[in-house]
Formats: sequence, structure tokens, C-alpha cells
Amino acid sequence: MTENFSFDDIKQKFKNNKLFRIGSIIVGTLLLLVILFFAYRQFIWKPANEKSKDSYYVALNHIVNKQNKKEVKEEKGKKIDPIKTLQSNVKKYDGKIGGEINKYLLATQYMRKGKYKEAIVLLENIDVDDTFMSAMIVGLQGDCYSEMKKYSKAIELYEEASNINDNEFTSPMYLYKAGLNSEKVKKYKEAESYYNEIAFNYPYSYITQKNMDKFKARSTNKKLN
Repeated sequence: MTENFSFDDIKQKFKNNKLFRIGSIIVGTLLLLVILFFAYRQFIWKPANEKSKDSYYVALNHIVNKQNKKEVKEEKGKKIDPIKTLQSNVKKYDGKIGGEINKYLLATQYMRKGKYKEAIVLLENIDVDDTFMSAMIVGLQGDCYSEMKKYSKAIELYEEASNINDNEFTSPMYLYKAGLNSEKVKKYKEAESYYNEIAFNYPYSYITQKNMDKFKARSTNKKLN
């Protein structure tokens, strides 16, 4: 038989039954948090996330044009500083898709200025789902450590990057960089191993076609000398 409770019965039970009262508060609080979470996602986070995807275009366009030595157009009559623009975007959209791309671009600009430690801090805090971009992020960290002459750490990161997304572009590129950094610390056997791995596993890659015979010979000769 189903017991029917009136509002007065529930009110009385809430007043006299401590466990019922505590349980009701917990359930109500959890329900409110769930409602607030979905409301935040739907009405605040999602619109801001979509807006963030366009936030890096101005800075990226400026960077590309400058690299290609094209005329850089000013935005609304103001001179564009890509680093300041990206810094502002990172602060505004951190945690959103566009914010993470802004971090990546800002890190590359820090690297161009020789600010490798600052670049590493950014790169270590980028959160993306795309494995190809993840490989590039770890690879850039390797580049920073290599530029700082911390070759062993660079090799470790290049190996990691080569395994994140197995493909004919990033994998041989980072194995190749691992080989070059191994040569810098006079680990010629390890360097030759990296070059052989590239030649065997990625025979049609650009690096294999262009450089592999030369670098295999160089590492072998150094090892024997």
C-alpha cells in the first residue's frame, strides 16, 4: 500500500526527523549545484568559449604577415603588439579553446624573444584534446630546453612528443631532433638509433628522404672516432 504524505506531514517529518532533515538538505544542495552548473555551461561558458575561438586571429595575422615581410595593417588605427594582444586573450579566455590556442601562440613569441622559461610555463599549462597539437606542444618544450642547452631534458621531451601522435610528420621530426641533441652530448650510438628508427619506420617522410643518409653516416663516423 502506498503511503501518501501531505505537505504538513513532510513539514512535520522535516522538523522532527534529523536524518530526514539532513538528507533533504544534502539532496537539495546537490540538485541546486547541478542546475547552476548546467546553467553556467549553457549561458556563460559556451558563448564565451565560442567567442574565444576568434580571439587569436588578429595577433596570428600580424605574426604571419610580419614573418612573410608583408605590410602589417593596424587595427582601428592602433599599432598591434601581438604579445600584448595574446597576453590579454590568455587572461580573458584561459581554460577555453581559444584561450589555449592563444597560450600556444604566445609561447612561440616568447621563444622568438629568447624567453624560453616563460614559454615553458605556458606550454606546460596548455590543455587540449587534439593529439597532433599535444605533440607540437611537448615538442616546443623540447625546443626550449635545447636552446637552453639542457639537451638531456630536450631528448626526453622529443621522445615523448614523437609517441603522442604517430604520423609521418611529427614523429620523425622529433626523433630527428632527439638524434641531434644526442650528438650534442656525445651519445652517438643513441643518435644513430634515432636515425635508424626514422629510416625504418618512416621511410617516406620528408626527413628520411632529404637527410637520413647524411646524418646516419655522421653519427656513425663520430661513434667510431
